[in-house]
Amino acid sequence: MPSSRRAGSARSPGKGRLRLNLRGATDPELPSRSTLRRWVAQALSCAGEITLVFVDSRAGRRLNRQFRGRDYATNVLTFPYQIEPFVVADVVICLSVVRREALEQGKTLRRHLAHLIVHGVLHAQGLDHARAGDARRMEALERRLLAQLRIPDPYRGL
Repeated sequence: MPSSRRAGSARSPGKGRLRLNLRGATDPELPSRSTLRRWVAQALSCAGEITLVFVDSRAGRRLNRQFRGRDYATNVLTFPYQIEPFVVADVVICLSVVRREALEQGKTLRRHLAHLIVHGVLHAQGLDHARAGDARRMEALERRLLAQLRIPDPYRGL
């Protein structure tokens, strides 16, 4: 989204610690900050600074077009600025897309949002799903992490 951050410019939040920033988190249906923090921490395998940015479909479409060349709003975009020695990233969530997908897939907004936050934080750490084998590994990790949060398999039935 890229902000003014540059790799190496952030101060470490400390070993095994999470610094969570929220932007645009004004929707009353969003879970509490502590719940969002728990979801991010679940997916983060090391110390990090993660900013969750909640945007509307117009901003989501603009960002997806600008940075991925795709002219539509997508559910989650991750902008990793640094992976080592600690993670620094923005995870952008287009809440209107997440709501629509949750409804279409018969999921609660809360469960779908948890999945996409975990997904985005995994991307922030360098995981990807562009190739079939990578996708299987990433989906298995998502299932395991979400199960620990007592959230059912997000891929079941899709």
